[in-house]
Amino acid sequence: MHDQHSSAELPHLRRQKILLILERDGKVMASGLSQHFAVSEDTIRRDLAELDNAGLVQRVHGGALPRPKDTGKDYFTRISETDEVKTRLAQLAAQRVEDGQIVMFDSGTTTLQIARSLPSDISITAITTSPMTAISLAEYKGIKVILAGGQLNLATLSVSGHETLRLLQGIKADLLFTGVCAIHPEVGISSLHFDEVPVKQALIDSASQVIAVTTADKLGAVEPFVVAPCSRVHTLITERHVATGNIEDYRKLGIEVVQVEV
Repeated sequence: MHDQHSSAELPHLRRQKILLILERDGKVMASGLSQHFAVSEDTIRRDLAELDNAGLVQRVHGGALPRPKDTGKDYFTRISETDEVKTRLAQLAAQRVEDGQIVMFDSGTTTLQIARSLPSDISITAITTSPMTAISLAEYKGIKVILAGGQLNLATLSVSGHETLRLLQGIKADLLFTGVCAIHPEVGISSLHFDEVPVKQALIDSASQVIAVTTADKLGAVEPFVVAPCSRVHTLITERHVATGNIEDYRKLGIEVVQVEV
């Protein structure tokens, strides 16, 4: 009781504890937190609003979900932070590519790393919405590179618009490496950027196999704009250690889950 009383008197302490519960459970509900801390649901909603404004959680109806750690960072910052985990995930994903395939690469620093991890003698046709990825793919002698045109988003360094959609909708690819801002078993794949949504949907619709490659912090997270349900993903490649949620929730949806020891 003393703990509940203290947390009620100290909002910053209560919010820290909410973050710990969110990390442990992968989701928090205002009603449950209200009972746990012996405060009103209005108080909890204000706490969640403050945490959301600080970029620490993603508010949803009735509660909150984790927010990916790199949300809001610009492209070049994320490239400079590419670590051993992303490199290992990309190397494993690149092994899925076979000679003669038509492969699509979504925008994002992880898909860029996948492009850089392909075998030097691979022979494929590659389509991408990312100029940076196109440049990396152009270094391979055996890769024919098709770069979608359109308006460049400076935050993501990817293209979007009618020209982009027209090209993607006319392709039937063998494989897509989709960029992931956030992926939640109930909400699906979601994005921070509204103009990315139709492009990502067109990429998914045009691929026979969809592979999502992501670090663990994006699992169980939600961004404002929903792209597609998790059922559209065939394979999920991620870390062995998952801090939030339950990896089995993705397997139950029929997704092949590959976890990498790093």
